[in-house]
Amino acid sequence: MTPVQHRSHVDDLLSFIRASPSPYHAVASAAQRLEKAGFRELRDTDDWTGTAGGSFVLRGGALIAWYAPEGTPAHTPFRIIGTHTDSPNLRIKPTPDTGSAGWRQIAVEIYGGVPLNTWLDRDLGISGRLALRGPGGTTDSRLVQIDEPLLRVPQLAIHLDRSVNDGLALDPQRHVAPIWSLGAAQEGALLRRVAAAAEAEPDEVLGWDLMLHDIQPPGYLGAEQEFVVSSRLDNLVSVHAGVTALAGAPTAAGEPAYIPVLAAFDHEEVGSGSDTGAQSPLLERVLSRSVTARGGSAEDWSRALAGAFCLSADMAHAVHPNYAERHDPDHHPLPNSGPTVKVNVNQRYATDSTGIAVFAAACERVGAPWQPFVSNNAMPCGTSIGPLTAARLGVPTVDVGVPGLSMHSARELCGAQDPGHLAAILGAFVTSG
Repeated sequence: MTPVQHRSHVDDLLSFIRASPSPYHAVASAAQRLEKAGFRELRDTDDWTGTAGGSFVLRGGALIAWYAPEGTPAHTPFRIIGTHTDSPNLRIKPTPDTGSAGWRQIAVEIYGGVPLNTWLDRDLGISGRLALRGPGGTTDSRLVQIDEPLLRVPQLAIHLDRSVNDGLALDPQRHVAPIWSLGAAQEGALLRRVAAAAEAEPDEVLGWDLMLHDIQPPGYLGAEQEFVVSSRLDNLVSVHAGVTALAGAPTAAGEPAYIPVLAAFDHEEVGSGSDTGAQSPLLERVLSRSVTARGGSAEDWSRALAGAFCLSADMAHAVHPNYAERHDPDHHPLPNSGPTVKVNVNQRYATDSTGIAVFAAACERVGAPWQPFVSNNAMPCGTSIGPLTAARLGVPTVDVGVPGLSMHSARELCGAQDPGHLAAILGAFVTSG
């Protein structure tokens, strides 16, 4: 990719992130982009018989999309890009109104592995979805996004806590109750605000999935703007790259060797154990129905899986310049040196030599660099949806990711070239042999 292409891709990525403060918004943003590329939504309750072309299924914060043009044999194997839409953050409790010492506050719960100190002294908005009462006992879901500085988790002044820098230890009971006004807590105040933002009445709201987000916009950093800084790089970098790759699939000439698939799951940061997570049967059911819709049999389904391959794309760790000893001494991934292939022999990642070869071949086709990543033996590594997908479908899987710093922070960093490299690699992976 040229510098202009890299810049154009990242500019588009930043727009995607701004529009996606919650998993539900990320799915809506992805669906909108796929629709522009000619994909159409299929509902679980629809009859899918005879459907062809680009299709996608939405469920909460998850999206499964695929492209199978007219005449594609039912046994055509899948090339699956696995990602996730959620990020560690602070989520609003069902009974949110609280307060202390004359301040109005809201009650939140910690979602995923949150470095709490990164959420202190930031201007926070609210996003997510509301479950609304509809006519005749029905319910409806509506997105809400308030990009205003409504809340803040204030840090205790160093004059009142001289040990504040000793290990940066925080007490969640004291530090994770954002303030948003003065005065005693008023019951229903938050509900009225978010309902108004969603153009609904408070008595219509039956429930919510609301969370806080840093309203500081994403952008560039560095002497040559060689870095990207933003909330939710983990893992919207990969979701955006997957959408970009899939949206380009209809332009590929000839009968496809593979059916390209994007699986963007929710709840990866808390174990993927939900109806929209990688441990659920969601992907398996959708792909199986897509085979049946093209007239396929159980044998065709088995053949499609037997030839399938999954690439799980999630953020990776670049070597930290101040803590290089925490990394493997012989594996120091750097930003702008290409995505990493993540290896762990204990199957925290699903990569093996076959997966490395498939990924390396895709990199060669687009002229993109890549780097190996292995955790320090003394530091247990994280995991991803790769092993879950491999175990669920019995499909060979490789784990990859853009290297960055400050993973799970309220504001993360990666190289400005690597997102474009990842998108190009994913495009080659799903469309080439």
